[in-house]
Parts: sequence; C-alpha cells; structure tokens
Amino acid sequence: MATTIAISNEMKEKLRTLGRAGDSYDDIIRKIYDFASSNLLLNYLYDESDSVPIDQAIAKARKTWRK
Repeated sequence: MATTIAISNEMKEKLRTLGRAGDSYDDIIRKIYDFASSNLLLNYLYDESDSVPIDQAIAKARKTWRK
C-alpha cells in the first residue's frame, strides 16, 4: 500500500543523492531506516554508562559470594 509524504524539494534532492540509479524513494528511505536501526542497536550494545570495570565486578562478586 503506497502513501504520500510531504518533503521539501531540498530534502528530495538530498534523498536522491543517497540512492543509486533505479532506486525508488522507498528503497532509499528503507536503506536509511536499516542503517539507523543498526546504529541504534550498536549504540545500545556498546553503551558503557551503566557498566563497571571487570576488576570491580570480580571484587564485588567475591565479597557477595564468599565461601
């Protein structure tokens, strides 16, 4: 099912430069979406904001699970 979206002529030209000969705007937008989705996943996987160094994690584990 096709739909129409409104974009400026400037954005239309920018999108066109991202495609190859024969690509539709749907193809170009799909590629942009796939790229953005991959980057979001990578950013999530490599996010270190809530991580701790391994030596700290081991020290905490040893303290928590003493024999």
